[in-house]
Amino acid sequence: MQTTNDHRSGGRRALALAFMAAIIEGFDLQAAGVAVPKLAPAFGLTPQQIGLFFSSATIGLIFGALAGGRIADAWGRRSGLVLALVTFGIFSAATAYVTSFEQLVIMRFLTGVGLGGALPNLVNIAAESADPGRRGRAVSIMYAGVPLGGAVASCVAMLGLHGGDWHSIFLVGGITPLLLAPAIHILLPPLRVVKSEAKSTSGALSSILAPQTLLSTAALWLSFFLGLLVVYLLLNWMPQLLVSRGLAREEASFVQILFNLGGAAGSLAGGRMLDQKNPVMPVALGFAAAAAALLMLSLLPAHLGLTLMAGALVGGAILCVQAILYGVAPQCYPFEIRGTGVGMAVSVGRLGSIAGPLLAGFLVAGGSSPSDVIFALVPITLLAGLTTVLLLVRRERSLQAA
Repeated sequence: MQTTNDHRSGGRRALALAFMAAIIEGFDLQAAGVAVPKLAPAFGLTPQQIGLFFSSATIGLIFGALAGGRIADAWGRRSGLVLALVTFGIFSAATAYVTSFEQLVIMRFLTGVGLGGALPNLVNIAAESADPGRRGRAVSIMYAGVPLGGAVASCVAMLGLHGGDWHSIFLVGGITPLLLAPAIHILLPPLRVVKSEAKSTSGALSSILAPQTLLSTAALWLSFFLGLLVVYLLLNWMPQLLVSRGLAREEASFVQILFNLGGAAGSLAGGRMLDQKNPVMPVALGFAAAAAALLMLSLLPAHLGLTLMAGALVGGAILCVQAILYGVAPQCYPFEIRGTGVGMAVSVGRLGSIAGPLLAGFLVAGGSSPSDVIFALVPITLLAGLTTVLLLVRRERSLQAA
């Protein structure tokens, strides 16, 4: 009994640490957006340079997710997460001291590498901290920290808590992970791959792309790509689209905060859906609800009360289904290649996070209205739901066969 209690206590501690790290990750992911209104005039940045500044972090996220997933399998989850926290902590803090645009881009890219490396480790730590029947819920609790951190960043921007000083945003984003890293190193229960079990990089890739897992891998990758395309299009473009429809910029920022808070609540709901005895129907309904929420947002008039409600519902529904994807990813692969498998899925998703803002820019440049841009996300969300349901059906059949 003592062993069981120790295991549960260690699992709760691991999940609490992962949740705190996820809040910091969510804050740092949106730190650039908070800082850029003051940072751009300070450096005299053009719109193209601002776009490159944002994109440099996203590119770093791709490389970081690949490296972080591999490190999770080769060195262990604890080492992978601590290394990621130290990396994005150092380079976020260093961003506050840059003196040129080139340095700004380099620091943000390296910050992105650290941020990207953290997420596969967080997903695996959360999944492995819980019993098999509660893994979806555990991952969703961890993932809820990301939009909460984003909401904190949005509140800082809206309330002017950073005193109009862009340096402080990056300093806070750098110091907090550096403070948390030693605590994780000391307090995180053992969650590492036994060296005899760990596979080489080529062995892990062969297993992920083996004939018996290839269809599941392809469905997971496509779901991640489409899901993060929708999330990042909304995160980057929703305030601007709402302003174009007639809302004040402060009102649009408030909608963004409710989007993040709704997303945190939706994440928790997604984990519960995934842990159902037969999750296929609840998950399918979750994606249908996300598509319906987007449709509602696209059709509503520019009324603040209605838009606030729609923003919270869209955030809740979209991040609910994203939490489902993060919850199901570690269940697709055995322990010894789980880090690499999750890291590759997250990396493919990051390609979607690049494609989403580009798609919105293409549609707006082509004359599409804000409602048209949001409406275009409805079929994309439904397609992501279809591939996710396919993935769950295959998982249920494999469990029954076993």
